[in-house]
Amino acid sequence: MSATPLSRPSVPVETNATETPTVKTPTAILAELRPMSLAEINERAALVTRTCRKYLVPADMMEPLFAGAGDRFGVLTIDGRWNFQYSSTYLDTPCLRTFQDHRQGRRMRFKARTRTYVDTGGTRMFEIKLKGTRGVTDKTRMEYGGPPDRLTPQTRRFLDDTLCAYGVESPDVLSASAVTDYRRTTVVSLSGLERVTVDTDLVGYRKGWSVRMRSDVVLLEVKTRGGLTATERRLHELGVREARFTKYGATIAALEPRARGNRWHRAMGACLESPTACTLERAQIGTGR
Repeated sequence: MSATPLSRPSVPVETNATETPTVKTPTAILAELRPMSLAEINERAALVTRTCRKYLVPADMMEPLFAGAGDRFGVLTIDGRWNFQYSSTYLDTPCLRTFQDHRQGRRMRFKARTRTYVDTGGTRMFEIKLKGTRGVTDKTRMEYGGPPDRLTPQTRRFLDDTLCAYGVESPDVLSASAVTDYRRTTVVSLSGLERVTVDTDLVGYRKGWSVRMRSDVVLLEVKTRGGLTATERRLHELGVREARFTKYGATIAALEPRARGNRWHRAMGACLESPTACTLERAQIGTGR
């Protein structure tokens, strides 16, 4: 996959207002894995505190990656479904503090978002991800029934208490800064040593623009408490190395003219299409409307 620079077109190209991301099924080999319930997955490999590494994988490499893995992995399955639509709304300061802290690689940083599980009754969570020592990520969250694009008094208290315990000052103002939609399949090792999420159809939205991940690329996130996992060693054998990439960082870097995304530039060029203007309501995040 060759890297090509991304830039917003100087002349907007409107997308259809009713357009929605194409729903694609991940490589069929994942459906052959043993079905696992959410309760079983959380018992085996909750991995709320973990190391997370990302890989941009050619879609046609999924089959050799998971071939013969049926005795080692299971797949999250709910009501017969194993591929799910997610929607995340990120909250940031007016100066994009959380984006800038991540871009600069600050040791102590956080990310706040609401995540909606679209295919399972629209369940919504408010989540805070904390980056700790040695790159370990700690995720804390609460069930949330409010709007996805703003803090409520309850989530405000949760944010303040979490950041205070973490040792970081809570920002005075947080507002919706970007939305990412994608489809996810979750694969878990039966040993509980790793959880692998397989994301496709990623679309990021901000200020009337959208940016899509190419259809021939799959984003794998490997979550573990230890060193390299069996999946990662297999990826290395296939010539795939860890990528510097985040959904939120790539969305802001691609769609915000004043932001710089040098940290993710190479990965973005390898997996994202060019930004396009978009009239969907979710794309108006960040416009102040």
